[in-house]
Amino acid sequence: MSTTTTKKTTSRAPRKTSAPVSIDLPINAFIFEILDLVCAQKSDAKKIEVLQKYVHDSLKTIFIWNFDESVVSLLPPGEVPYSDINKQTVNGGTLSDKVNKEKQNFATSIETEDLDGTTRSSIRREYANFFNFVRGGNNSMSQIRRETMFINMIEVFHPREAEVVCLVKDKKLTDKYNIPFEIVKQAYPDITWGGRS
Repeated sequence: MSTTTTKKTTSRAPRKTSAPVSIDLPINAFIFEILDLVCAQKSDAKKIEVLQKYVHDSLKTIFIWNFDESVVSLLPPGEVPYSDINKQTVNGGTLSDKVNKEKQNFATSIETEDLDGTTRSSIRREYANFFNFVRGGNNSMSQIRRETMFINMIEVFHPREAEVVCLVKDKKLTDKYNIPFEIVKQAYPDITWGGRS
């Protein structure tokens, strides 16, 4: 009696290749969406390409505030009290709490009004007011007014948009976003660094 053995063939799953990251955001994308997309790129050249494709003065302002040592924040460092505009309470918590709990409740591109009629804003719309929060911008403003204005502004932002501004005020944008200063300088050679305050 002869025994025949059959060779078992195993099929392998096809190898996954990483697809190129799409760089098609809405024209009025949130700043955090642009930063996320930049970070998703594998090469410095692609990061620069995305930064150049979505160039806007608000994005440059964020980078200047974060990287330019001559821009000195007049806001206290650390966590910022924050509550959603629809849920204003005395004990609203911190921005970090809100980002973790509520970031899924918002649209991923700018809308001027929520379904409930709440007016929203963004870095793209408010960046011209950032001078109030740095040395040399609006020295006549009281510190209490400055801090109140800042909190009121970020409370109408998407939580992740507010998070970006809070990171920038402490010059900690790179703690969350892998976008080194060298990449920003290459993407925006027109920015003059230093001599602002």
